[in-house]
Amino acid sequence: MGLRENIGEALARLPLRRLSGGYQREAAVLMLIFERAGDFHFLLTRRTEEVSTHKGQISFPGGMRQNSESLQETALRETREEVGIEEKRIEILGRFHDYLSITGHLVVPFVGYISGDFSTTPQNQEVAEVLEVPFRIFLDPARLRTERMLRSGRFQEVYFYRFEPHKIWGLTALILKDFFDEPEFGFARNLPGSN
Repeated sequence: MGLRENIGEALARLPLRRLSGGYQREAAVLMLIFERAGDFHFLLTRRTEEVSTHKGQISFPGGMRQNSESLQETALRETREEVGIEEKRIEILGRFHDYLSITGHLVVPFVGYISGDFSTTPQNQEVAEVLEVPFRIFLDPARLRTERMLRSGRFQEVYFYRFEPHKIWGLTALILKDFFDEPEFGFARNLPGSN
């Protein structure tokens, strides 16, 4: 069984953490997985300094829900708008846990898969750079550090991954850490490009 099937089946079994309230708005992000030169990667973006929040930070493609669209539709639309990958190219494997952002928004990640060659066209006002980050970065303990930071009036553990010359931190790092720590995804540690 391949990575795509393994992750789809694991997401179907996963007892999701869901938030039923305590947030102001709803957002969705896409955890887009692809294979490059035999290694599995996540596609991330570095935000520009012109965006209103999280300037210069590394994040998944994503954004706020609009009108009556589903959160999955939000993740796919935002990916197309930010990096130019059409919805029809992406296979959604499932939904991951709900998160509450520092800005008080519900953030729902969807795991997607894209096969074959693809290209990106970054939206210049939002995306400064598109990053292809191998799974092995998130499986290397030497690349992870934790800090206790005062956020929203309380101390929280904040994760940082080193991906030279970048730092992947905050909610994006938490989602990735949860993904690779999730027992249902233990198979990911034995994939090509994960060691």
